[in-house]
Amino acid sequence: MQQPTFWGRIILYVALTVMLALAGTGCSSSSSEDEGKPGGAMVNLIYYTIGEPDKDLKLVNDKINEILAKKIGVYITYVKVGWQEYEDRLNTMISAGTPFDVAFAQDFTGYAKRGAWLRLDDYLSTVGKEMYKVIDPVFWQGVRMDDGGIYGIPTNKELAVRQQWTYPDELVKKYDIDITKYNTLESLEPLLRMIKQKEPDYLPMELDKDSQNFFALDGYEYVIDKKLPLMVKSLDPNAPVVNIFETKEARQVLNTLRRYYKAGYINEDAALRENQKLKRGSKLFWKASDGGPLAVNSWSKDRGYKVVANAVTPELVTTESLRGGIMAVSAETKHPVESIKFLNLLNTDPEVRNLFNYGIEGVHYSLDENGQVVPIPPKDASGNPIPDETPGYTGVTYTQGNWFILKTMGGEFPDPLNKWDQFRSSNARVVKSSMLGFTPDLSMMPIQMQNIEMVWQKYYPSLMTGSVDIDTELPKFNQELKQAGLNEVRAEVQKQLDAWRMAHKQRL
Repeated sequence: MQQPTFWGRIILYVALTVMLALAGTGCSSSSSEDEGKPGGAMVNLIYYTIGEPDKDLKLVNDKINEILAKKIGVYITYVKVGWQEYEDRLNTMISAGTPFDVAFAQDFTGYAKRGAWLRLDDYLSTVGKEMYKVIDPVFWQGVRMDDGGIYGIPTNKELAVRQQWTYPDELVKKYDIDITKYNTLESLEPLLRMIKQKEPDYLPMELDKDSQNFFALDGYEYVIDKKLPLMVKSLDPNAPVVNIFETKEARQVLNTLRRYYKAGYINEDAALRENQKLKRGSKLFWKASDGGPLAVNSWSKDRGYKVVANAVTPELVTTESLRGGIMAVSAETKHPVESIKFLNLLNTDPEVRNLFNYGIEGVHYSLDENGQVVPIPPKDASGNPIPDETPGYTGVTYTQGNWFILKTMGGEFPDPLNKWDQFRSSNARVVKSSMLGFTPDLSMMPIQMQNIEMVWQKYYPSLMTGSVDIDTELPKFNQELKQAGLNEVRAEVQKQLDAWRMAHKQRL
């Protein structure tokens, strides 16, 4: 066989190089011109959210991608990170510049101020206009930052998350208790005493290391969150910023909790117990939970027996409640349009939203005669339900978009068929906090904020569960908060709040 000449070999080499380059270009997922088009490379979005990774997560992810590919021409990689790990993982990804596209925005405000999230205003008037229309305008008011921009998509749900005190229905009926009469911490004392005496199998009162915002009963809200113990009276447009632990209201709460702990009403491990779901069937008389209308149905399902609830805080909408369930797009995403298309579909398309929340029909749930969701329990090889087995897939409802297109729940404790009408009625009744939309910028005080949180972690769990002597520990707490810089932070927050109030009055 005749060998190619020198120049022939050169020409052949160049031709092969060009062919390989063209082939590589055709296969590359970075070619933006054809992404998402028939015959082009499909965009893959990386999506992180909170929640324990499910056994069937890949199965659900594959089904989601089948639908997303048809409807908007994208795939997603659906990553769930455990409840205890998510905060650190998100911080590490953002700090290290790890690529991702969409995430559940825990500490939304802090990361927005760090420039972690993409500004969405232009997209909300184009590819995201459908979801902008369906989400309640109050949510958009609550997530808009001081620069006037929107950096996240709020979960369209109840506007007011109320503190509700729950009790076993069986005991309420047995002792003919009118739970609506018990709206203060002090008023619970005779009930707790009776339960301890007459129902020794029941824990009278359950608290954990996060305790509860008992100060909301006196009309206070945090300016950021409880790790910075600065609060303001929600409905007073001129209320000063205070260290809540220097107020008479806090002293009364702490004294009451200490008395309850010493009497044996509160679980002994309260200051160490993690905030998590109770074990099914746990015999517990009183527990506080935050939730919207009809949340009691979910709590009954979780507990395995019927509970009843009394809301002890008003239908008040705060910045914190509006920013509790936000999905955001990374400022570094290479696929902003596709990310917004995905979020738009998640908030407007019932098929997609229900798939994320409940899993696959026929695998993870069935529908009853009313069209309500009935979970299919995990089964053994013989097809028998496995008691207390973790479901194959569970969505985290508040983290993943518009509730009003979700199917309602059936089963043992069914939702009313008009559930979402009840939510709309509740949203129509809400009262707005006088600080709605205010978020202080404390980026210039990182050392003080870090030191304050360290002091908070040292004292808060034990004080707010009644586990330690108040006369001894409260003065230490307040003194160390001052040494950590709380007074300087309080003065800065007050200055910013005064300026915000003035600008807000001018806008009105």
